[in-house]
Amino acid sequence: MKRALVSVSDKTNLVEFVSGLTELGYEIISTGGTKKALEAAGIQTIGISDITGFPEIMDGRVKTLHPNVHGALLCVRDDPDHVKQLQDLHIDYIDLVCVNLYPFKQTLKKPNVTHEEIIENIDIGGPSMLRSASKNYRFIPVIVDPSDYDMILRELKEHGETCLKTRERLAAKVFRHTAAYDTIIAQYLTQRSGERYPENFTLTYEKVQDLRYGENPHQSAAFYKGNDPQYSLANAKQLHGKELSYNNIQDGNAAIEILKDFEGQPAAVGLKHMNPCGIGTGDTIEEAWEKCFASDPVSIFGGIVALNQTVSLAVAEKLSKIFLEIVIAPDFDKEALALLTQKKNIRLLQLDTSLEVHTDYKVTNVNDGLLVQDVDAKRITEADVRVVTDRKPTDEEMKQLLFAWRAVKHVKSNAIVLVKDNMTVGVGAGQMNRVGAAKIAIEQAGEKAAGSVMGSDAFFPMPDTVEEAVKAGVTAIIQPGGSIRDQDSVDVCNKHNIAMVYTGIRHFKH
Repeated sequence: MKRALVSVSDKTNLVEFVSGLTELGYEIISTGGTKKALEAAGIQTIGISDITGFPEIMDGRVKTLHPNVHGALLCVRDDPDHVKQLQDLHIDYIDLVCVNLYPFKQTLKKPNVTHEEIIENIDIGGPSMLRSASKNYRFIPVIVDPSDYDMILRELKEHGETCLKTRERLAAKVFRHTAAYDTIIAQYLTQRSGERYPENFTLTYEKVQDLRYGENPHQSAAFYKGNDPQYSLANAKQLHGKELSYNNIQDGNAAIEILKDFEGQPAAVGLKHMNPCGIGTGDTIEEAWEKCFASDPVSIFGGIVALNQTVSLAVAEKLSKIFLEIVIAPDFDKEALALLTQKKNIRLLQLDTSLEVHTDYKVTNVNDGLLVQDVDAKRITEADVRVVTDRKPTDEEMKQLLFAWRAVKHVKSNAIVLVKDNMTVGVGAGQMNRVGAAKIAIEQAGEKAAGSVMGSDAFFPMPDTVEEAVKAGVTAIIQPGGSIRDQDSVDVCNKHNIAMVYTGIRHFKH
């Protein structure tokens, strides 16, 4: 008679699966809560202590770590010496393993959880059994995912055993599972110990979905989420529209990152190709959207919109008049949703914009490597800036300068933004020189450039950008400072009565 070892924390469809195994003639070896659940369902089991001849000790910390278990799992069954050793020791084969692990990730999320409770949910015996059996996958199917139960039962019923290809695929899944499990534990302990950049940097993500294609149709792609997605598109609820594409997700993520820097007031962001084409704030979300749209009514076509307050019918009526790929908001009024869902191709995403951002690292892949850095979460207030010109900014100019600084942070370098009346009026993104970015922003702003303020993500290497600002009618400038020719730009500002402040930090975005 064949034997299956079953010990799981996730008991989804467990009884149905094990009932199927018993109908196929398997004896069931089990432990702890799994044994109780199966016996409560009327399924007879063999206790692990009956196999090992040794009691569970240390509150269950040691129960399966025994030669009678691991010898049964690791025996190479076409090696006569291995088989003879097993027979001499009176150890019987274990022919199938169904194990999943203590809920370590779920324990981390529990409110007020203690370190001691977290540590107790580090599984030792489970990963050991999974690894032993999976190393021997030529002979033993190993199941870690309840979604595989039906497939296993089907193969056993049809063929009397699982096929080698299936066992190999399952073994690969097991090692991915244990690797992810160990990674989450390592991340927790690394963070607790205060190590920022350890000698090995290991990440694990869970698949959300396969995507239709990647950045271009000839590229395949998939979307994965982290361990605890909060303020993330992975945590958004899609209310309408076809599934998101690779580019949709990239742009949507960029939009909500910008939105987070404008929390505390009604705000709207319009985005295209990872750059904002409009940012607006106002007393109401309708006013914020109107300013966002007016920032660049041309570029917003086919773009992404993110808002930090509920979409009302009034806002929805305005949104519905243009073609948009995605609208992201914490909620949609019933009437607004009814109107917007009439547009077949728009995607509507519900995301709580009050959620916390838990991401500590920014990770960028390069050929066969990763660049890892802190997330650029630096914010400044009026107290952080230094006035370097003869004229100080007025209170209103300072308010607009700080808006410009929050906005330019999210524009690809070299970046220049013009801001007026709590909205971007010109955005110059991703240029090879700074004066080129300024000219683009000024041209886009047109007449609105007069009386606006300018934000630059990095210092001015020469005064030509300030000279363009003078010609456009800019009244105040915010920039990091730090160029060896800083004084040249200060002199031009003083000559034309423009106020300029330094932040002392830059916001490169490559």
